[in-house]
Amino acid sequence: MKFNDEFDKKYGYNGNLGIIYSKDNCKFILWAPTAKEVQLVLYGNNGYEYNCKPTDIYTMNKGVKGTWEIELSGNFNGYYYNYLVNVNGEINEVVDPYAKAVGVNGNRGMIIDLSITNPNGWENDIKPKLKSATDSIIYEAHIRDLSIDESSGIKDEYKGKFKALTILDSCIPGTNVKTVVNHIKDMGFTHIHLLPAFDYGSVDETKLDQPQFNWGYDPKNYNVPEGSYSTDPYKPETRIREMKQMIQVLHKNGIRVIMDVVYNHTYVTDGSNFNLTVPGYYYRHNPDGTYSDASYCGNETASEREMVRRYIVQSALYWVKEYHIDGFRFDLMGIHDLETMNMLRDSLNRIDPSIFVYGEGWTAGPSPYPQELRAMKTNAPQMPGIAVFNDDVRDAVKGSFKKDENRGFATGKSGLEESVKFGIVAATQHPQIDYSQINYSTSPYALYPSQSINYVSSHDDLCLVDKLIVSLPENTSESDLLRYDKLAQTIIFTSQGIPFMFNGEEVFRSKKLVHNSFESPDSINQINWANKSIYYDLFDYYKKLIALRKKHSAFRMVTTTDIQSNLHFEEHLPENVIAYRLNGKAAGDIWSEIFVAFNGNNSLQEISIPDGNWTIVCLDGKIDEAGISSISGNKINLPRSSAVILKR
Repeated sequence: MKFNDEFDKKYGYNGNLGIIYSKDNCKFILWAPTAKEVQLVLYGNNGYEYNCKPTDIYTMNKGVKGTWEIELSGNFNGYYYNYLVNVNGEINEVVDPYAKAVGVNGNRGMIIDLSITNPNGWENDIKPKLKSATDSIIYEAHIRDLSIDESSGIKDEYKGKFKALTILDSCIPGTNVKTVVNHIKDMGFTHIHLLPAFDYGSVDETKLDQPQFNWGYDPKNYNVPEGSYSTDPYKPETRIREMKQMIQVLHKNGIRVIMDVVYNHTYVTDGSNFNLTVPGYYYRHNPDGTYSDASYCGNETASEREMVRRYIVQSALYWVKEYHIDGFRFDLMGIHDLETMNMLRDSLNRIDPSIFVYGEGWTAGPSPYPQELRAMKTNAPQMPGIAVFNDDVRDAVKGSFKKDENRGFATGKSGLEESVKFGIVAATQHPQIDYSQINYSTSPYALYPSQSINYVSSHDDLCLVDKLIVSLPENTSESDLLRYDKLAQTIIFTSQGIPFMFNGEEVFRSKKLVHNSFESPDSINQINWANKSIYYDLFDYYKKLIALRKKHSAFRMVTTTDIQSNLHFEEHLPENVIAYRLNGKAAGDIWSEIFVAFNGNNSLQEISIPDGNWTIVCLDGKIDEAGISSISGNKINLPRSSAVILKR
């Protein structure tokens, strides 16, 4: 069958799908336009066991626009269900793609009264205040990584779970050194970006006593929390309630929650809920009929199709309305089409414009869908309310992710100044940048600074410490690694746009040089909180860097015009040195003028500064907002491989 615009026009359905529940009756609606027959299978309230027998089977009625429906009288809360979908004589048992609750391992849907999953006070849960998107400071974390190590101080039954992020007083055992949420709040982050927390397929929830790990980029049931993060994956209501409790606690403590979503592919292809319901419709195909694979995970979804687009938008809106999610990070967003992303943005704006959306503006492999219609980084001007990751500044600061030995500006490689400056102005248009010299781009792609996510590392590829280790000589001292580390992050946290940091960087986290630790054991992925005591100076520097950014609006201007008017790069500087002035007064800052300089050389450099009296607030790996010392005149010495910040 051809899935084209004509098919979508005939079968595109704009009504409710899934279950409409009440205590008196339950209506089931499934979109399956190619099916000859659909039956509803009920398994009773013990139906999580995969081999158990059905208690009832009902033949559903044909509805409008390719839907099938049936309404049953009675209270079916807690009953398990699936559908039997007959397509061309082949009968597939399928989990409802719109299921809001599932049994262990997500093999059966469950009918649920969602009101019973709300924690006490849920109706009074409110998002932490956020004046502007550029006020955001994002901490990327994996739920298990944060608390699974003994050093987290979290009790055993909560380690690696949603519940670990409800504990506010956790410390390294026997100390008062803060960990997990206690630490994140103390650091001053405004948002936590959680790696996939929906139900994914690679971890067996019946064997959680055995070592298992995955990042979670393998979607199984999009509208249900992951069971391995709950204290009881056999009780569907538990995972829902505990995820809500986590979000509620984070909100009460000033932290917004961003959900990592993976609508671009599914864990399996032929056996996915999508394909078992409407074979072929939800995926793109090559001209020869094979599945296209821009995700490099076996398939890519066809977001440009009417019912795929509606699914993505409605799923995200469900997480916002039911779970109070504050933002979304789209995995391989470049696979999706622009219209879908803009439709989502418009829908979110009607609820709360401060709900943040950003994603990877690229694909993992080639896609048959036209690039000019996709949510690529280069097309960011066509989706003005959505941000993209700035990989130009990432690789300029620390070195290319493709070559371990490749150094960046922070580790002494010259010729990357323009790409670093491109990050400093948040990928916007600025008259002092030579766009022909940028790493991967030839023009600005951000209309506004809030469209650029600036970072040096994430869960993907080598973390910052490991990249420094592999790109520098073996005899590089730890003190020098720490020096390069501080320089790299100072560039990010003082740049315009939105800073993003991989969790654990502030405690010198290493993943033992593993690039792609998506299924590596805890010994590779867990955060060793004991490092916070060992590298307390580094943690303290990061904390002060965040505080500096939050207190000074000149580092987080809202408009491109403001940046163009109030940020001026110095010229005629030594190679691998960048310096700029900020007009703090015009930017609404309490400091009238700020001077920032980065020395990427492994030797001291003297540069000119505007004549007069200055207070040094950052020098040679130390930050003191009240002032480290004073300087007058028109020259300053920049210590090797470090940042300098002056104010007056």
